[in-house]
Amino acid sequence: MKKLLKSVISPVKAIGRGVVKPFQSKYEVVCTTYQVIPGLPVSKNEQKHAFDRGAALEAKEFYTKVVSSDMTRTMAPVEVQLRKIYIGGRTIDKAEFGPVQHLKNVSKKKK
Repeated sequence: MKKLLKSVISPVKAIGRGVVKPFQSKYEVVCTTYQVIPGLPVSKNEQKHAFDRGAALEAKEFYTKVVSSDMTRTMAPVEVQLRKIYIGGRTIDKAEFGPVQHLKNVSKKKK
């Protein structure tokens, strides 16, 4: 009886997950590097790594790998964001290496 009950409930759970998935949030990890050359405006380069709907664990693991990477820490000013995108984007977690806030303020003043 238990096996019969499990064989009936398992497909129902799978259908339920399929119905819920389109309403879950997407995730992305955005890595922004700032380049400072004297005499020129501050330039930035953004790299986005998008994840599927409901892939919160994979996105968090990737974010942790990027932040703990030696390459990220030794580069020029870098900002790494973990973003949750449902209707509008929202930053869940953020890490900055170097004078990122100062560079953002400088670039805003020049505009």
